[in-house]
Amino acid sequence: MKQFLKFTFASALGLLVAFFSLIAIVGLIASSGESEEIQLSEAHILKLELSGSVEDRVAGNSFDIYGELTGSSKSEMGLNDILSNISKAKNDPKILGIYLEISYLSAGFATIEEIRNALIDFKESGKFISSYSEVYSQRAYYLASVATTICIYPEGAMELKGLNSSVMFYTDALKKIGVEPQIIRHGKFKSAVEPYMLTKMSDANREQVETYMGSIWEQFLINVAKDRELTSEELNNIVDNFDVKTPADAKRLGLVDELFYRDQIQNHLVELMEEDKFDDLNFISHAKYKRVKNENARDKFKKDKIAVIYAQGQIESGEGKETVIGSERISRAIRKARLDEKVKAIVLRVNSPGGSALASDVIWREMSLAKDAKPVVVSMGDVAASGGYYIACDADKIYASPSTITGSIGVFGILMNLEELYTDKLGLTFDQVKTNKFADLGTTTRPLTEEEYNIIHQGVVEVYETFTSKVAHGRKMTQESVDAIGQGRVWSGTNSMDINLIDAYGGLEQAIKGAAELAEMEDYRLYELPEIKAPLEQLLEELETSFSTSIMKYTLGDEYKHYKAINDIKHLKGIQVRMPFQFTID
Repeated sequence: MKQFLKFTFASALGLLVAFFSLIAIVGLIASSGESEEIQLSEAHILKLELSGSVEDRVAGNSFDIYGELTGSSKSEMGLNDILSNISKAKNDPKILGIYLEISYLSAGFATIEEIRNALIDFKESGKFISSYSEVYSQRAYYLASVATTICIYPEGAMELKGLNSSVMFYTDALKKIGVEPQIIRHGKFKSAVEPYMLTKMSDANREQVETYMGSIWEQFLINVAKDRELTSEELNNIVDNFDVKTPADAKRLGLVDELFYRDQIQNHLVELMEEDKFDDLNFISHAKYKRVKNENARDKFKKDKIAVIYAQGQIESGEGKETVIGSERISRAIRKARLDEKVKAIVLRVNSPGGSALASDVIWREMSLAKDAKPVVVSMGDVAASGGYYIACDADKIYASPSTITGSIGVFGILMNLEELYTDKLGLTFDQVKTNKFADLGTTTRPLTEEEYNIIHQGVVEVYETFTSKVAHGRKMTQESVDAIGQGRVWSGTNSMDINLIDAYGGLEQAIKGAAELAEMEDYRLYELPEIKAPLEQLLEELETSFSTSIMKYTLGDEYKHYKAINDIKHLKGIQVRMPFQFTID
């Protein structure tokens, strides 16, 4: 009886806590909405604190449950918001400069390049940019190098060592637990499956990685050297010799301007603003500046629109979410823009390593229909490869950064044979009755027969033929020439320009201007799709995964990417057109 009462009391208490927690959460959501626009009456410094990840777009009103309950801040920023704020600040007479405070920055080189270019444009106004950090990672320094004054903590550190791309191979580990990956691929460069069939990079994969990494590093050297009045050769020699061991080395070599403690950077800003003391300075944060009225913004009541559709994450069938490209969700957004008479042009922002071939084709079809109705432009982010290129290839014009990773025109299928795991490791056996010969095709309880393998391989080849034919049509090439640069090979944006996979260099802003030119428009407003859901709806959708994902990220840190790579396998359905699962450049 005592145990029963104890259990009943605990259950009632749990329900009570859950009830009041839900009320508190709803209250926090209600109070987290966007406030009214504000106006600046005095001179300010725009303070851009850049840390954590930068996505193409984040749900502005989304609610980070884990962050709110633990007191940690949400470490995601939207590239669209960053670019908008920098552009607005350039023409804002109340903003006299930008103060960059950069810590750990998790963003691809193409994303960083878009922010750099926006800051370069900002400097043309004659306003200052001062950057400060205790520790500059290589990516953070790439962004900071555009500043008029680069400052670093005297006892801090700066990472400058070159690029590295590593791959984790699971082949031997899977053998130990009795799992046999059965791989069917088309394309000698299709390296997405190599971690499950090899123990090191193939020669073909190593060749392509060396090519695109070399291209990205060359872009890094050119841009940084130009900003710091060095030659690319001089900068590369500094890196090769590991000459930057301390902040003092960085200053001696001309890579930073000042070694400042916190009080000294404050005094530096006081001088720039021509004030008497630090307390007299007015700073405005990135988040708050988003609420400042933009006098030069496109009037929200303008009739004509350019639809900007954000497609970021791996490609899957179904709805997806903000960071997963669901074929239904993105197709619906493209269709909505196509049927809207006020939308005169469409820009698809793609940031994806690919995914399901079927889902990619569903989106491609909507892109093709849209192109028949109005100008369609693609803006490629950090990665627009494999399925990410599939959905982009039929656009009227494709923009990419020199550091964008794209191409990977290849196809694969993968089935796991768990027979040894089930039988030898777990002691499980199976028996069955089937009405037809291939009724159990795709089962995990036994290996594929030769006939079954050939059936699947034929499907993979057919998807590759379809993929290359659509690229050939969209890019006005022969299918043979697409195959010659295809075979799953990955290219950088720089390489892609030479082989006609892209049309122009530029980020999202350039793609929007390009779409306006194709539509012969000068007066327009932007219309972002898919529309971001209300905070409470986001909460209900993400409630199941928010805690577990946040806890796993916190617990595993940088190693979370390996957990995610393995976990993503369960989402593989059908034939895949995608990049390597754990594609990273450090």
